[in-house]
Amino acid sequence: MKKNIYIDFSYLVMLSATFGAVIVLGAVAAPIIFHTENILHSVVLDSYNAGIIMGEIFHRFSYWIYFLAFFVAAYELIMYKKGQRDAIVFSSSVTVVFSALMFSAIYSPKIISMQRLGAEATQSDTFKNIHLASELDFKILAAALFILFIRRLMLLKLS
Repeated sequence: MKKNIYIDFSYLVMLSATFGAVIVLGAVAAPIIFHTENILHSVVLDSYNAGIIMGEIFHRFSYWIYFLAFFVAAYELIMYKKGQRDAIVFSSSVTVVFSALMFSAIYSPKIISMQRLGAEATQSDTFKNIHLASELDFKILAAALFILFIRRLMLLKLS
């Protein structure tokens, strides 16, 4: 049983760390990068170059997100097989896995490929819609991570 507590603790740490990273990237890093004129005096990044930087940050973060999606799916399948079934855990874990994969496998690569086409491509309605959808997906991921963390913590306390 002692071995299980380390896995449960690692799972909770991973969920909370990823939630923190999502919040920091979305609420701290992005506004700073896209508004360099408030910080830098001699060099100001235009929207296109700031987007290139954020794209690279999200591309690198996608590796962690892939690992998270795999770990959540594996952990929750094992818990399901052990008979630890909960509707809130099931729905939030499915949401975490699907929104993580949507962000890392679909939105990030599409945004980066459109950025490679040049600044004109990033001004199109298609790019704006994909970017808006990726922002919404990132918010859904954050909410699902938070709900999954809280519910798993509650279930751990009960057992």
